[in-house]
Amino acid sequence: MKIVKGLLLGTAASLVAVAGAQAADLPVKAKPVEYVKVCSLYGAGFFYIPGTDTCIKIGGAVRVQAEFNAGAGGIPVGFGNATEAGQGRQTRADTNDVNQRTRIYFSVDARQQTEYGTLRTYFRFGVQQTSPADPVTGATFWDRAFIQFAGFTVGKTISFFDGVTFADFNYNNPRTLGDTGPNGITLWAYTAQLGNGISATLSAEDPTARGKSVTNTQIAGTWGLGALTTDAGLAGQSATNNGFLYPDVIGALRVDQAWGSAQLQAALHDASGAYYGTTTTGAQQFGHPGNAYGYAVGGALVLNAPGFGATSNVNSQPNVDQFKVQAVYAKGAAAYTTNGIGAYQLYGGGQSVGLAWLTDGVYGSGTSVELTRTWSVTGGFQHLWTPNWRTSVYGGYLDVNYDSVAQGLIAPGGAFTGGPVGGTGFASGSGTINPNFHVWQAGTRTQWNPVSQLDVGVDLLYSKLQLADSGAVVGLPANGARPAGTYTLGDQDVWSVLFRVQRNFWP
Repeated sequence: MKIVKGLLLGTAASLVAVAGAQAADLPVKAKPVEYVKVCSLYGAGFFYIPGTDTCIKIGGAVRVQAEFNAGAGGIPVGFGNATEAGQGRQTRADTNDVNQRTRIYFSVDARQQTEYGTLRTYFRFGVQQTSPADPVTGATFWDRAFIQFAGFTVGKTISFFDGVTFADFNYNNPRTLGDTGPNGITLWAYTAQLGNGISATLSAEDPTARGKSVTNTQIAGTWGLGALTTDAGLAGQSATNNGFLYPDVIGALRVDQAWGSAQLQAALHDASGAYYGTTTTGAQQFGHPGNAYGYAVGGALVLNAPGFGATSNVNSQPNVDQFKVQAVYAKGAAAYTTNGIGAYQLYGGGQSVGLAWLTDGVYGSGTSVELTRTWSVTGGFQHLWTPNWRTSVYGGYLDVNYDSVAQGLIAPGGAFTGGPVGGTGFASGSGTINPNFHVWQAGTRTQWNPVSQLDVGVDLLYSKLQLADSGAVVGLPANGARPAGTYTLGDQDVWSVLFRVQRNFWP
């Protein structure tokens, strides 16, 4: 019996020893790490980066849209630059009747409290595939990347000239507003907070984002069909424009309060031309026009109407009824009044066509730069029927005016010396070509948010191009499916429809 007990005790001791050895071989349990904490300083969606006092929010979106009689993200056919989506030829084998876009956004917003105030860093980029411009594999883009600290904003964001944005009222891209929201603009700005929601900003902004086209009318072919082109061996910007001498200088005085916001803004823009000469070799021998200075002034107003309609917490959308309006006058700075600087080209029925060109200024041999005068106004109202349904109506007007001196440079003797590129030139019953024109647009958008962060909507837009020289005759070369021939200039219009579904991932 004692032998049996001894064996049992020995076996138990061995098992305990083995178990102890196995336990010693196991890794030591790690200490609990600091879990991610919610950061409530800057609103919903922020959390602390572990081990730091920096708060971060990660966001994004997926957008899918289909467009009828529009392209490049809501630009009506005929109202863009000389691309397939913008030429508006409206015949078989020409412009697509239907275009589509799929876009992915990704954004990061990081903020930290310092003795100088909030230090903020923000960037947003994505991938898109837009028919017919982008390859089916997609194209990358980025529209925001900026730092804000102690009143300074540096990087790529919305221009401080833009008093309002209509991105929350429509999907289409109106031509009566110089909005930098879709692409952003690189700037160096300082904003002083004056109290009671009043602020003043001084900003130096990249002029290339606003465009610049100062045309030497003596270079044959520069004033022609589609986008303004170059000729006689001069390439790119040097053919017509002088290189930018300074950034655009923006000043803005703004107030933001519960009732809405208001802003007065002004801009100074370089509108200098290049050389008078028409060849690279002899250009500098002929001199150049003196520097020209364009400018723009404007005002913007946003009115909130709480209690008039329903309220909503839909992401990135007003949660009350709103009215918005912005008006701008410019001389030699056309892109502050419209996103459509360049050429309008819209064919109608039969042998009719609407052609219009927009440039900051024109000059000829030995002349100064004649600056183009433009002005535009855009307004809209949005009503919330229920927290999940909203409808907006919006519209605008753009006026483009070349003075008599500029008209004489564009068409001396009543006809373009170079004529449209490859064409036979204009003939006018009055003997004088009048390139002035205006555009007006009116639209409405209805959006449904079946659940939070999901937008489903449709936007209907009517666009009208009206020419001062309707009835003039123009000889045009073959253009896509359009044969070469004689066309009559006339007013043109187009209806555009854009349907969009967007899922947002930022709170």
